[in-house]
Amino acid sequence: MSAPQNGVTTFDLRFKRPNAGDYISPDALHSIEHMLATVLRNSREKDNVVYFGPMGCRTGFYLLTTNLGYEEILELLKECIPVALALDEVPGAKKEECGNYLAHDLEGAKRELIAYLEVLRELGA
Repeated sequence: MSAPQNGVTTFDLRFKRPNAGDYISPDALHSIEHMLATVLRNSREKDNVVYFGPMGCRTGFYLLTTNLGYEEILELLKECIPVALALDEVPGAKKEECGNYLAHDLEGAKRELIAYLEVLRELGA
C-alpha cells in the first residue's frame, strides 16, 4: 500500500515473490486482469475502485482505490476472488472486446487466484 496521492491509494497485490523465478504466465495474468477487474467494478465498493491491472513483471497486480484502507481491501478481495473463481468464462475475452482475445488461460488464472486467496486468508486469520 502506498500513501494516498490526490485521494487515490495504490495497493500492491503481490501474487509472487519478486525475482524468484516463479511468475504468472502472460495468459493467466491477462485472464485475472479481466476477471478480477470485472468483479471489483461490480462489487459493493465499485464507486471506490479506480483501476485494477497487472504488473509488467508478472508478479502481481495494482489496485487503485479511493476511500478504502488496508483492512477494507483485504475483506473486499476475500469477497471478490471467490466470485471471480465461479466464472465459467473470462469476461470481455471476445474478439470485439479484447485486443488480444486469444491470450487467455481461465484455468491458470483460477489456480493463481486460489493460491492468492489462501495467502489473504492467512493474513486475516
